Amino acid sequence: MQEHDHDHDHSHLDEMDLRVRALETLLTRKGLVEPAALDRIIETYETRVGPHNGAAVVARAWVDAEFRQWLLQDATAAIASMGFGGRQGEHMVAVANTPDTHNMVVCTLCSCYPWPVLGLPPVWYKSAPYRAKAVMDPRGVLADFGVQLPASTQLRVWDSTAEVRYLVIPMMPPDAKGLDVAQLAAWVTRDAMIGTGLARAPQAPASSAPSA
Repeated sequence: MQEHDHDHDHSHLDEMDLRVRALETLLTRKGLVEPAALDRIIETYETRVGPHNGAAVVARAWVDAEFRQWLLQDATAAIASMGFGGRQGEHMVAVANTPDTHNMVVCTLCSCYPWPVLGLPPVWYKSAPYRAKAVMDPRGVLADFGVQLPASTQLRVWDSTAEVRYLVIPMMPPDAKGLDVAQLAAWVTRDAMIGTGLARAPQAPASSAPSA
């Protein structure tokens, strides 16, 4: 990550992005942080530690009943068996959605989050409005994310802590049946593993505009 000329127009960045950019620039100029080191950390969590790790875990649980049972009994060990573990993932608990129960995860005290399987937490997960509303009005939170569940579906909210972090196993969509594990993983979104979304078919890439 090279230091950029900050006379560029940053009007498209939100407040959090601007703060991070300013802090990064300040620390780099003072010689406290090396841009190359930041690049390596970011690359690790984007390419090696991220939602695709959790998606691989969920996809396997969809097709392997024995692994699913292990995951529900000892998520830390089951996840570690796939090579995913480390800081922020030492004590994992997996909870499975069913037609009768939908699980959602929040951290009411701060922003505890299972980095090894979900990568870095999204800004909204750390926000006070989400943390408060997830507890008081979880169905309203789901509506904010465009998720409508039957009124008969029970909602369970799990509060992550420094000791325990949760991974939601979403239900496999009927249309995904028959796919292999690699294909199924593409149906598992980060939000589905937090519980604010549902597993869904991957979006097709936008087609190129026709040439004039």
